[in-house]
Amino acid sequence: VNRQPAEITPGGFAQRADQLAKQLGLKCEIWDQTRLVQERMRSMLAVAQGSSQPPRLVKLEHRGGGEGQPTVALVGKGVTFDSGGLSLKPSDGMLTMKCDMAGAATVLGAMAAIARLKLPVNVVGLMGLVENMPGGNAFKLGDVLTARNGVTIEVLNTDAEGRLVLADVLSYAVDRGAERLIDLATLTGACVVALGEDVTGAFTNDQAWCDEVLAAAASCGEDVWQLPMFEAYNELLKSDVADVKNVGGRWGGAITAAKFLEKFVSEKSWVHLDIAGPSFASSNKPNREGGGTGCMVRTLVEVARRFGDSPA
Repeated sequence: VNRQPAEITPGGFAQRADQLAKQLGLKCEIWDQTRLVQERMRSMLAVAQGSSQPPRLVKLEHRGGGEGQPTVALVGKGVTFDSGGLSLKPSDGMLTMKCDMAGAATVLGAMAAIARLKLPVNVVGLMGLVENMPGGNAFKLGDVLTARNGVTIEVLNTDAEGRLVLADVLSYAVDRGAERLIDLATLTGACVVALGEDVTGAFTNDQAWCDEVLAAAASCGEDVWQLPMFEAYNELLKSDVADVKNVGGRWGGAITAAKFLEKFVSEKSWVHLDIAGPSFASSNKPNREGGGTGCMVRTLVEVARRFGDSPA
């Protein structure tokens, strides 16, 4: 998270993940642009098309639970630099956008810890890696994208790009057969407005699964607060030309972003963690340095440990 964006490109991140996987005995698969096209990751590919840096998807697998045991999928947003695309951010808004891949970095860190601890659980880590730039081939406001699961998306803001990446990666996790899903993303400034810089926002379609994640976070000393997912919020995402819009307006922005993601998880038990606030510290504090914090790595490892200990 702290490294410069010229180094941590989608390809640079994927290379580091591959090196770490070899050290730890994790199964690693990296999808290039051709494979992403074959896998119908069209929403994710749209975000990447304005950049000269090609996208990547990294898949890491820890098979500690054996065959026939359920799998937890950890999905991370990996926008290695976010300019906002054609909905260009002001300069001040870009200053920390090298940290927009913190969700993917959290998944990578958690997978490394799970492998080192040799936890008796099956976990797959999926990291969607793109750079969001305003190049001549950038996706445009008014475009209608078709995600992997067939849902069509009207683009009304190219700076609401992380959810477009996660849409396809979550859909792949469902297709792959994961029983439980957790995604992590520096997704919305609205979550920071609601909860401040030190608290992660949680959203779910399965209260029991969310309670497990919240309990793990509490035991690790990480602050998480659950926000509502009322059906009425779906009204804000309705589009006249597609199944859904990629933004829901000014109000409840963290919740409408989560409601958008919910359309790509089918009926699987899912928790979305918005780490936009706590993933990157703007200054030093007595208990930690400024910069990347590694928030939620401990929680994910604890969730995996408890899931491995529970009866199948």
